[in-house]
Amino acid sequence: MFRDRIDAGERLAAELRGRVPAGALVLGVPRGGVVVAAEVARALGLELDVVVVRKIGAPGNPEYAIGAVDEDGNVIGGNTAYGDAAYMSKAAEAGRAEIARRLSAYRGDRPAAAVARRTVVIVDDGIATGRTLLAAVGSLRRRGAERIVVAAPVASMEAARDVGRVADEVIVLATPPDFYAVGQFYGFFDQTSDAEVVELLRQAWTRE
Repeated sequence: MFRDRIDAGERLAAELRGRVPAGALVLGVPRGGVVVAAEVARALGLELDVVVVRKIGAPGNPEYAIGAVDEDGNVIGGNTAYGDAAYMSKAAEAGRAEIARRLSAYRGDRPAAAVARRTVVIVDDGIATGRTLLAAVGSLRRRGAERIVVAAPVASMEAARDVGRVADEVIVLATPPDFYAVGQFYGFFDQTSDAEVVELLRQAWTRE
């Protein structure tokens, strides 16, 4: 159990210390993952940015990811057992629009951090199905990342295994067998706002 995302970030940073190089880039998955990532980047003295991906939720159960859209607009892992092609297409378009909005809101005119030939650490506050992280890893591979590490405080065993098939390394503090939702392992797990993400990025970029 973690007190909150800051506590989770501090503990994840301790686990990552000495396992990633000095020039690594930390990418938080908005929104909640950025809080954890900001603690990791601060504690390890690493550059911080975001990787924006959007899950496609199942019809009637939007929290359960059946696919995801990456920053390039690609759809990853669309599961038509839960939604037909028309549903997936509409959901993907909504995801692309939200990604564009978030990138504009979070970065403004600032260019994305360079990832080519670098070790990139993707940080989220937890991994339930892993579909958004599969999308993030694929996007960063295409952008030329040399080594991709996925790090999270907690994950389902299945998701950690699936993400491990595409990432170079997965570092997770706990993979409890009774995993139902990320929030069950946090004492305080409120919604993170866009304003909080923007402020965390501003603070990190000011330190550079």
